[in-house]
Amino acid sequence: MGDNKEEFKAGIMDRKRSPNRLVVDEATNDDNSVIALSMAKMEELQLFRGDTVLIKGKKGHDTVCVVLQDETVDDNNVRMNKVVRKNLRVRLGDVVGIHTCGDVPYGKRIHVLPIDDTIEGVTGNLFDVYLKPYFVEAYRPVKKGDLFLVRQAMHPVEFKVVETEPAPYCIVAPDTIIHCEGEPVRREDEEKMDEVGYDDIGGCRRQMAQIREMIELPLRHPTLFKTLGVKPPRGVLLYGPPGSGKTLIARAVANETGAFFFLINGPEIMSKMAGESESNLRKAFEEAEKNAPAIIFIDEIDSIAPKREKTNGEVERRIVSQLLTLMDGLK
Repeated sequence: MGDNKEEFKAGIMDRKRSPNRLVVDEATNDDNSVIALSMAKMEELQLFRGDTVLIKGKKGHDTVCVVLQDETVDDNNVRMNKVVRKNLRVRLGDVVGIHTCGDVPYGKRIHVLPIDDTIEGVTGNLFDVYLKPYFVEAYRPVKKGDLFLVRQAMHPVEFKVVETEPAPYCIVAPDTIIHCEGEPVRREDEEKMDEVGYDDIGGCRRQMAQIREMIELPLRHPTLFKTLGVKPPRGVLLYGPPGSGKTLIARAVANETGAFFFLINGPEIMSKMAGESESNLRKAFEEAEKNAPAIIFIDEIDSIAPKREKTNGEVERRIVSQLLTLMDGLK
């Protein structure tokens, strides 16, 4: 087991030293769809001008862009504009990973919606005024979940890529159908969880190191665990006084790994209706399974699952049994 752990750490360190990990620099070309590398770096990564690459940022976020050559950029840097940085959840000076995409397919259709606070006072057809000029003959790569900014008619409008076919990314070609029907995306829905990351947690360094080793590494590098024959933990118990950061840590791990986060408040799941509490638990686990990889965070678990021998009522016993059954079925 000790040797396996050392091999695992060595594998992670090799990834960190990879030549495709570059420092984010300010773009000279304000284009949402491109990044710029030096000629030497493009040759090292075996990339050609116009190739589509996958860029991996923080909190499990990634995006696709066209790579261009820029002789003014340092060999260890990558230039990208504010929109690309926002999609990657990175700032200037952060490190990102650049990966080849292979042949990115042309999209059959994409669905995009505007962000509500950017269309206030906008008149005219969004497709004709903004989307058509932005995409026509540009062959832009797009990824589901990304935001992009279109500067037209003296009024910039921000859009979100809601769906792509094929998923998760494609190139918008002349034959790609662009849908923009539907309710605008609320800004609050976009920002409600994105800002929570490891940088937001003060202290807890030892605990964070343990949690990242137990949760983040299996989520990010599952094949490495399978290769080494190491079984990752399926459950972690966080305990501490109220306000010590238990929920914040769980949200940060979910954001940094890109995992689906499902919060269950223990007292709220209890119901007087027979069987309803167990049903609520099953629905939560089913939802997480559909959106795997996922993190289910049960707050105040002692309210729904005290020690089995200390449960007084039949309802509590059924809930504890249901929870144990569901946890045994985790993969």
